[in-house]
Amino acid sequence: MNPDRNKIIKFMQSTAKKPMSFRELSISFEISKKGRNSFKRLIFEMVENGELVKIRGGRYGLPSKMSIITGRLISHPDGYGFVVPDEEGEDIYIRRGRLRDAMHSDRVTVRIEGTKPDGKREGGIIKVIERAHKTLVGKLEKLRGGAFVIPSEERILYDIVVPVNQTMKAKGGELVTVEITRWPSKRAAPMGRVIEVLGDPEDPDVEAELITRKFGLVLKFPNTVQEAAEKIASTVQEEDTLGRTDLRDKVLFTIDGETAKDFDDAVGIERLKDGFKLYVSIADVSHYVTKGSVLDHEAYARATSTYFPDRCIPMLPERLSNGICSLNPNVDRLTLTAEMRFDDSGNQLSKKIYESVIKSKYRLTYTKVKDLLDGVAYAKKELAEIEEEIKCMEELAKKLMAKRNESGSLDFDLPEPQMIINIEGKVEDIVKGERNIAHRIIEEFMLAANRSVAEEFEKRELPSLYRVHDAPESDRLEDFRAFASTFGLHLKGNNPKAFQTILKKVDGLPEERLINHVLLRSLKQAVYSDINTGHFGLAFDNYTHFTSPIRRYPDLIVHRLTRELIHNSYTKKLKDRMSEELAPIAAHSSERERNSMQAEREITDLKKAQFMEDKIGQEFDGFISGVTGFGFFVELKDYFIEGLVHVTSLLDDYYTYDEKRHSLIGDATGKSYTLGSAVRVMVDRVDLERRRIDLELIEEGTKIKKRTRKRAKRK
Repeated sequence: MNPDRNKIIKFMQSTAKKPMSFRELSISFEISKKGRNSFKRLIFEMVENGELVKIRGGRYGLPSKMSIITGRLISHPDGYGFVVPDEEGEDIYIRRGRLRDAMHSDRVTVRIEGTKPDGKREGGIIKVIERAHKTLVGKLEKLRGGAFVIPSEERILYDIVVPVNQTMKAKGGELVTVEITRWPSKRAAPMGRVIEVLGDPEDPDVEAELITRKFGLVLKFPNTVQEAAEKIASTVQEEDTLGRTDLRDKVLFTIDGETAKDFDDAVGIERLKDGFKLYVSIADVSHYVTKGSVLDHEAYARATSTYFPDRCIPMLPERLSNGICSLNPNVDRLTLTAEMRFDDSGNQLSKKIYESVIKSKYRLTYTKVKDLLDGVAYAKKELAEIEEEIKCMEELAKKLMAKRNESGSLDFDLPEPQMIINIEGKVEDIVKGERNIAHRIIEEFMLAANRSVAEEFEKRELPSLYRVHDAPESDRLEDFRAFASTFGLHLKGNNPKAFQTILKKVDGLPEERLINHVLLRSLKQAVYSDINTGHFGLAFDNYTHFTSPIRRYPDLIVHRLTRELIHNSYTKKLKDRMSEELAPIAAHSSERERNSMQAEREITDLKKAQFMEDKIGQEFDGFISGVTGFGFFVELKDYFIEGLVHVTSLLDDYYTYDEKRHSLIGDATGKSYTLGSAVRVMVDRVDLERRRIDLELIEEGTKIKKRTRKRAKRK
């Protein structure tokens, strides 16, 4: 019998002393003549997947033993890139000219070739293992005898050549979708054919569609997925409730935003003599979306719902997300419940996690709950029956907040923009999004439930998915320490408590927002992982995502595994299988989450640019929210919109970029433009295609003017 992948990898790790030829491998595994072809196919597949590397002389070895790493290429518009390793480890820098024929987001193998002065690894791409883009969107430009497409994704470093007879009669300047028919090589540019004409880039709807396609987001579900969803009953069947804890008589309700349509979580509370009993019931999506089903495959591919200001691209079809899986009021729903007991100080005394059936009593909004707690008459009248429960929730939430605060949990209470969209889908206003006590109540209860579930898996030493957030890297830590010292602030240590101390010291001061921004940028991004390394920002040793299975695939996985715990069916066989499956699920989910966030950010930038089109020439107050060598970004006070003041518009001096101090400093005048500084600007230009707003600085009612244009220099 031929060996499997794991046996070959273990042999190469422990027994093989050097790269081996196919003949040597065949002899080592005693492969018969009959089994040689299937063994050869397996070896070739392992090479294609990056598990083995084929080198000169037809020998095969492990990438890790030859300074070769497999990962995802992240290109930069300037022509260089970074490879993010599949396994743990820092990114590898790829300089211009060493990208070979790889394109942005391709999965590649890279050989480590050295270390830069700053300690970062540097390498060159050896091979493309998996292409990320079969199609691209961009602008078609015509040439005599042909055409080419300029990808809208600036990190795609190639224009796509299109034969004249494969343009679908698209006009020059129109946005199109192009299918790649030939990949780039040393001697030839990539080639493709137009498969869809999107239209005029000046059309706001076309531009929004372009962004959706650019990030590979698909609004419409395949017919097979829709058909599978339609087969699911729209109401809970009696047989589905058997064996579940019946909570239908409990006072549970949802609290969400005004425009929310899918409700993952319902909460309830009971006051005890010595504390509180909290119920957090989460929609049991795993009951309907079973492993290996067409619904499961589609949910995995999407991995997350994506939220735009005027629409949602959901992970699950509407029949599930807004129907049977949504905890709508006054209907039976299947749930998983985390039942937690806390003492009067907010210390958790016990927890139980079980399958349940509930009937939510109310669909509440954050605004209405806040108004009730503020004593507003209409809310007190409407919610009189549950006023005591809501006040009890507020009391417990504040105690949980205090406990997190004691442990050093970081809370960046930075305002988020909220877009007011009219019936035609146009942005009427952009205002400061409110995060009130009702938001905090739900946040605290979801944190408690997520933490409780993570602790259960950690305690039993069973594989699961975790939401992890590592401590900042040493160089970023030192940069922030140096920056904070310019304000007389001293960071003592590399732990959440040390950072929290800094945030408390600047609370209410003019530099508060600046410090918050710089500190936030110095932290790593939270990701999914099968290895529990804790959550630095929350100061939790154990944390997962359990509370949003309608819109996040990792939560669905955690639900499936939690049900195995509940039924005592987490066998050794399942444990072994999960040990292999969870790491790629975590990596895929993290990647799709980043992709979704980038799409949300880009569509938001487009909406902001569209909103500012008719405000060219108008003046606004703002503050500097980012500084680079080419200028600084200003966030407008009135609209929570960022624009760029380009350094070439600062004509009164030569300006040097001081990276450590996040400042542009005038060589002659000493004048500085620093993160957080208040400025007045005028809207100079709006570029919809690049989603960019250009501003000009105003001082004492006039634009800054001088004899010569100046440029920035980097220190």
